[in-house]
Amino acid sequence: MCQVDEEYNGQLDHRVTPRVSKKCVKCKENTTVLIIRAGDAFCRGCFKEYFIHKFRAMLGKNRVIFPGEKVLLAVSGGPASSSMLSQVQEGLSRDAPKKLRFVPGIIYIDGNAQMIITALWQKHFYFVLSLPSSVLEAGSSATGKPPTGSSYKAAVDHFIPTRKNQNQHPDLSVENAQSHLSNLSMQEVQNGVTSPITPEHTQALKRLFASVRTPTAKEDLLHTLRQHLILHTARTQGYTKVMMGDSCSRLAIKLLSNISLGRGASLATDTGFSDPRHGDVVIVRPMRDYSSKEIAYYNRMFDIPSVFIPGLDSKAQDKASIQRLTESFVTKLQTDFPSTVSTIYRTSEKLHTACPPQNTNTQLSAKCLLCVCALDTKLEEFSAYQATLISEQLSQRRGQGHSSGGGQSQGCETGDGGCCSSAKSTVDLKSLLCYSCRLTIKDMTALDALPQYILSEAERRRSQMREEISEFLLDEEEDEAIPRVNGS
Repeated sequence: MCQVDEEYNGQLDHRVTPRVSKKCVKCKENTTVLIIRAGDAFCRGCFKEYFIHKFRAMLGKNRVIFPGEKVLLAVSGGPASSSMLSQVQEGLSRDAPKKLRFVPGIIYIDGNAQMIITALWQKHFYFVLSLPSSVLEAGSSATGKPPTGSSYKAAVDHFIPTRKNQNQHPDLSVENAQSHLSNLSMQEVQNGVTSPITPEHTQALKRLFASVRTPTAKEDLLHTLRQHLILHTARTQGYTKVMMGDSCSRLAIKLLSNISLGRGASLATDTGFSDPRHGDVVIVRPMRDYSSKEIAYYNRMFDIPSVFIPGLDSKAQDKASIQRLTESFVTKLQTDFPSTVSTIYRTSEKLHTACPPQNTNTQLSAKCLLCVCALDTKLEEFSAYQATLISEQLSQRRGQGHSSGGGQSQGCETGDGGCCSSAKSTVDLKSLLCYSCRLTIKDMTALDALPQYILSEAERRRSQMREEISEFLLDEEEDEAIPRVNGS
């Protein structure tokens, strides 16, 4: 045991930590103003160059965005998306040494779930109730390529003469931009058709989220519907790429939460740089190399404004949902072990999906109705998914046995609008969903509360499946003509 008067002969090792008084690790001249991690101390100018270079390098390394393409920036107002918008604005400025060559657009969806009953939230999100069923279909990927060819070099050669023509008449592009900005309206919807807010939309939104029992399923459903709205906007406005502001920290949390939610089969597309599952519209994540600490420092030092919009998990306990619990776990672990986020993030870069490629050649029956990822439920007999189904069936049988042993059965006598018809529709819808989306639908008390475009697409796919197997089915007359054996 340690004694009070104990003497130590040797000196304790003193750990040298970087201080602000040190010189910048890049220019070796200016004084350090911030330390990102141990050994990475930057001055103000070098940190800005480092931040901008990382964004440009991510776009240039992947070469997914072609010159002259229309790119839709999904801005939520948070630190990461605001920083992404600032990087695009910086790359399009006249003072930029290497300008960005795509045509940007901005979409903002006010997804404040805490304000569902107010008109502010519905002005932006209630349009999801009137989306067409085509948003759940994968478009042709050929529309996402420039007309001169699919190669990046061909796109650059086509873009250079166009850029020279625009430089000769710079005032025309400015006038066009000003005219478009002057015509913008908060009530503009698809193809310029306006639609007023009605009490039916208010009741439909309230009924939709009231039918979801758990916060985990609510957050997953809200994310899915938001993705549908962004995708539909990109298609109607002619955008072939969508930029999301997911940072490295956010993707690390998303990786672990998706595994817990049963989305392990689609981790490569959910956390990778590009997500081509929709075919004609590709989702890219250029902020995936930035940590939340880097983004916070950059926004603070260079006055990048951002807003905080409360969501479903605002002021919620750590165990309120799987997403909230995962975020709390990763954040607290990152505090004590600074390499936690980077380790999880680097692991996600090595993941590759074993399912069929996410392209338009895949049949609709092989894709999930909600998240449009490849179905992970059509697996071999001996798999973890089949074991889960067997356990669920045994649990249901045991519950039915206990309930029927006490007396008369209390099931509904008519299937019209009763529990039997609800259970049948649940089974029919589950056959079109992946494992994770099945869990979300399982937590809903009323499936008819889903938006109409989802129900219409589900009915269309079921009709298509019935037509495909119609030639193998027997008619009533043929069924009666078959001889019975042993009175069966």
